[in-house]
Amino acid sequence: MDIEESLNAKGSAAYKAVVDGEMVGGAVVAIDRKTGHNHLDLLFVKNGCQSHGIGKKIWFAIEKMYPDTVVWETCTPYFEQRNIHFYVNVCGFTITEFFNARHPMPDVPADFIGDGGEGLFKFQKWMKPLPH
Repeated sequence: MDIEESLNAKGSAAYKAVVDGEMVGGAVVAIDRKTGHNHLDLLFVKNGCQSHGIGKKIWFAIEKMYPDTVVWETCTPYFEQRNIHFYVNVCGFTITEFFNARHPMPDVPADFIGDGGEGLFKFQKWMKPLPH
């Protein structure tokens, strides 16, 4: 999904992070108020502003905004080690699936290049007790 699709998707909300009047990052989420299964489509921190806790502050502010969330989901490319560390070790997500040539992600066009041809990790963060 590209940025424009994310912004125009049902239930989408976009946020920007501003420090001292300067935009330093932002996020796009897709919220399903009926099921509580929400998706983080994009979280970014401006180049040069990274490693100052801004991404962490953005993420935890989003969590507080949606207290009825049952589970958050997001994906990041296999090669993005910094993102993998961030989602798992900083934000508390768990890797739940690895999409690749032998296990393709559903509904993704064949010409998708967002993963650099190396695959995507799917992450989930359960906010309520796991279903039985």
